[in-house]
Amino acid sequence: MIQVREYATLSTDTSVAPSLDLGVVSQSTFDWLVSLAGKSDLQASISVTGSKSLKLDSYVGYLESPSGEAIEVLPKTGLGYQTPDSARQILQKMLRSAMQLPPRETTPAQLSRMSTPLHEWIFAQFLGELKTLVTRGLRFDYERTEEESSFIRGQLNVAAQQRQHPGRADRFHIRHDLYTPNRIENRLLKTALDYTFKKCRHPENWRVANELTHIMESIEPARDPLREMAKWSSGRLVQNYAAIKPWCQLVFEKLNPNFQQGKNLGIALMFPMERLFEEHVAAILGRNTRSLWQLKAQARSQSLVSHQPLWSNQEHEWFNLRPDLMLYKGNDCQVLDTKWKLLDQNEASGEKKYLLSQADFYQMYAYGHKYQNSQGDMMLIFPKHEHFTQALPCFRFDNDFSLWVVPFCVEADWLVAGGWETQFPGLSEASRQSVC
Repeated sequence: MIQVREYATLSTDTSVAPSLDLGVVSQSTFDWLVSLAGKSDLQASISVTGSKSLKLDSYVGYLESPSGEAIEVLPKTGLGYQTPDSARQILQKMLRSAMQLPPRETTPAQLSRMSTPLHEWIFAQFLGELKTLVTRGLRFDYERTEEESSFIRGQLNVAAQQRQHPGRADRFHIRHDLYTPNRIENRLLKTALDYTFKKCRHPENWRVANELTHIMESIEPARDPLREMAKWSSGRLVQNYAAIKPWCQLVFEKLNPNFQQGKNLGIALMFPMERLFEEHVAAILGRNTRSLWQLKAQARSQSLVSHQPLWSNQEHEWFNLRPDLMLYKGNDCQVLDTKWKLLDQNEASGEKKYLLSQADFYQMYAYGHKYQNSQGDMMLIFPKHEHFTQALPCFRFDNDFSLWVVPFCVEADWLVAGGWETQFPGLSEASRQSVC
């Protein structure tokens, strides 16, 4: 398996030395990646830079070409993670947050499996949830069955019985209900299990998949899993199935090309790091500020301008403003926004400006003007790494309107202390026990 990190280059030139920033792939894999670059859902993650090379964007995950060549794309180790294993574990933690799954305590056996490639880890999560579900007991349901029998059971199918051949007058056409595990959720789980059992290579994954395959042998697989996922029930009777549904969906939509729409024979399990970082920060802050302030993601109550178009007799709101996070307490609110970018606290000159983007400041100014009436404090959250270990001094738009740039420690899962605490009571109270 080829192992690279985000923003790496992939090339077919075999004369170069491979590294985490440069992977060497076969021509068939390169051609497949070029075809992916033209797809609407993946074109942002891959850009072709020449006849022999292409460049990855800030997307991470797992790629497997139709020829079987595998590429694992990890978060940049420049964020302070010295080994691919630690970068992979951070990615797995963020993925759980993005899927809105609660954090789990890990055993030594689970920790060893976290060092496996991303797709094997997803298989392990799916199999672990399925084993827990089977141990607690699968949900059965009644299934209507029509058959010909030598005795009457349930209800006689009068119409079919009247058409019965005289020579088979001793046979009865009947309808009855069977209490069976063949409900749609179990059939979808069986389909995902069959594929996992066929594709997994990790010994522990194979052992668990083999054990579960024998237990669920009587359940029929789903014929069209992507379409039938929409029929997955929700409610109190199937609440035990809630934890496994996201993993099942990942297997269908990303890991099995046979289930995917269109002619795509490879696996493209890619996630944007900007989105993963945003959702992970939202999950952590929401969990720690729950009793103090209300945290809301992707607020959209304000727009940049009001405008009355020529074709309308009333004003419309244009250019919706959607900050990543908002802290609410009564009528008070504070804007928080996340950026998956590398800052450098040592580049403090007027030319470098810590590598901050002027566009980000314009964006935050618009958020603050509309949501906070150009008053109070806002926060920009960047990932912590070896060149960004402390909150920067406050940036002031005017005397009553300020912006703080704060590092978020992904390893410890909290904001780094440094002067902003008194201006953000919703965060500072929760951070006293867990500040990095």
